Parts: sequence; structure tokens; C-alpha cells
Amino acid sequence: MKVVVIEYNAGNTCSVAFALNRLGIDPVISSDVDEILSADKLILPGVGSAGSAMQYLKDKSLDKVIRDIKNPLLGICLGMQLLCNYSEEDDTACLGLFDTKVKKMQKGRVPHIGWNQVYDLKGPLFDKISEGRYMYFVHSYSVQVNSFAAAVSDHIETFSAAIQKNNFYGVQFHPEKSGDDGLALLNNFISL
Repeated sequence: MKVVVIEYNAGNTCSVAFALNRLGIDPVISSDVDEILSADKLILPGVGSAGSAMQYLKDKSLDKVIRDIKNPLLGICLGMQLLCNYSEEDDTACLGLFDTKVKKMQKGRVPHIGWNQVYDLKGPLFDKISEGRYMYFVHSYSVQVNSFAAAVSDHIETFSAAIQKNNFYGVQFHPEKSGDDGLALLNNFISL
């Protein structure tokens, strides 16, 4: 099985690769279109800003490639947010795979950094992961709870901790930094 971590000048690609290594997977880190299209599973990681990330994807024509992917793709943190229509961060038009917006979290309590419970778990990413488990978050923007929500969490306000539609999955938290439950989620994704 070929797993590609999409490289687009966003942080945490190495952390994601190391987590996959712990699962016995040696991923390819690449922005090459042929590598991406030949993958069985894809991960769009992300630490950075929406505007510069989307600009990089457009410059490499990866925005079009990602929209047409038929195999499972997991967006992590910023990677999840880029799957949405629009982000308030940098007033950015995103990939439009989920008909929802990314909004700045309430002032005074951002960035949201730390361990928070996830609940209302739905879908295959959370197979054998219990309600109320703690995952590690680092973000200032979030996706409101919507019909695509596969998990929610709270930080003053309730937000989507995970989203899912067809072959596209996203998690706002960092599974690569979320201990055994995060590894379990990555393993569930690889097992799809």
C-alpha cells in the first residue's frame, strides 16, 4: 500500500511520517502529481496559514488534483480546514470539498492549545475509539458543527473536531501528537 503525505510548505509533515512509521508504514512525502495520483491513501497535513497554503497548492496545480482524488484523503488541522469552502484566515477561498466555512475562534482564548475531549463520534475513523477520549489541538480557526461533523469538541464554543464526506476525511486535532488514540485513528484511516 502506498501512502503519500502531501508536501505543500505546511508544517508537521515529518511528525505525521514518524507516526505512520510507528504503524509500520513508510510514507512518501511529495508534491509530485504522479506520486499523489498513484497513492492508495493520502494525508494533507497542516500547520501554517490558509492563505499561503492555498497559494502553494494553486501554484503547483495541486488544488485541482486534490479535488479529483477518489482514494481516501485525510486532512489534519489546517489540512482539514483547506477542504472547506472558505477560511476567514487571510480571507481565503479553499478547496470547496465541504460546503462549510472556517471561522476565527472567540477572542481571548486563542490559540486553542492542549488536550480536549472529542465526542459524538461517527464513522470509520473512530472505530474502537471511545467517546470522550482526549486529542491534542493547536488552532485559532475552526469549522462550525455541521452535517459533515464526525466528531465535536469544545473550547468556549462547540466546533467540528472531525468531518467526513465520501472519500474525504478531516480532523482538527493532531492524531500524530495524540498518543495511542491518535495512532488508532491513523491506523483506522490506513485500514479504510
